[in-house]
Amino acid sequence: MREIISSQPTLDKADGPVSVTRTRIATRARQTMLLDQALLHERSTAHQKLTWLIEPTGRLNRIISDAQGVEITPGTLIRSEGQKPSADIDVNRAYDGLGHVYGFLADLFKRNSLDGSGLVLRGTVHYGEHYDNAFWDGTQMVMGDGDGEIFNSFTSSLSVIAHELGHGLLQYTTNLQYQGQSGALNESIADVFGALVEQFVAGDDAAHASWLIGKGLFTKAVTGVALRSMIEPGTAYNDSILGKDPQPATMAEYVKTTEDNGGVHLNSGIPNRAFALFAKALGGNAWETAGSLWFNVIATRTLPENADFATFAEQTLLQARRDHGAGSAVESALKQAWDTVGVVPRLKENDDE
Repeated sequence: MREIISSQPTLDKADGPVSVTRTRIATRARQTMLLDQALLHERSTAHQKLTWLIEPTGRLNRIISDAQGVEITPGTLIRSEGQKPSADIDVNRAYDGLGHVYGFLADLFKRNSLDGSGLVLRGTVHYGEHYDNAFWDGTQMVMGDGDGEIFNSFTSSLSVIAHELGHGLLQYTTNLQYQGQSGALNESIADVFGALVEQFVAGDDAAHASWLIGKGLFTKAVTGVALRSMIEPGTAYNDSILGKDPQPATMAEYVKTTEDNGGVHLNSGIPNRAFALFAKALGGNAWETAGSLWFNVIATRTLPENADFATFAEQTLLQARRDHGAGSAVESALKQAWDTVGVVPRLKENDDE
């Protein structure tokens, strides 16, 4: 289940004359799509087949490699833990990003790396030629350089780096099926993780955070601010080549499609907005009460792998009761957030576990 970050259907279905630039970008996007689809199964089973990559250390351990423009991993080792910065900015940004994610998990959730047992954090940069994507392949983070016309290097955004590692965290907690609403939850939780890491590093509270995923990833040629907006889904970009951000903000706009594994990158905007509204209603730092609640839901492993939005909303409300008590201000704010986006939890009023 490798990730397609950009909105490929918009590129393929643009109206009017097709420019040379549009054709070139659309071709690259289709090539990326085909590669990702071919390796879905590999990603979902990689942690079972490659357990030798898990090297518990009890401390931060990063390894950054260079694919040197080919689609191969891990590539040539460039920088490992404790070594001086490289002359390559992408190597250093990947190295720093992995460190920020490790520190966030350790400081906030007392978790030792993604798996809880000191998993070595690995990253490959310069993957492919003009590769417009980033993904977690089941064992490591992989980052493309972007095409330079629409996308900058994918190491340029900490929220994107943390998003990919968020998929790794889910792999070792609640490995949600990558299809339909459970797949959209998979994407959304990775977005929440990406946003929280970026906010934590910047020191931004919920009220002042941008709630953007991939801010700075677009070149100046694009009319847009980021890949996605968590607080206002559907407003991240409106560009002549990319089209308009297609994410829905409520269940009334839910997209039913057979593309994108049932719209996992589109409909993730709905639970994204619920989380952002919840965090802003609580005030303070989003990674504290709201982030801890989301983390506890996936870490307890009680969430079904095929959970839909209603089931996830139910589990978050039950967690709010466990953490803060029934009828608490936290539970009330969470109920309001889910109500605003039109998700109805399957929750009985006398449920307290």
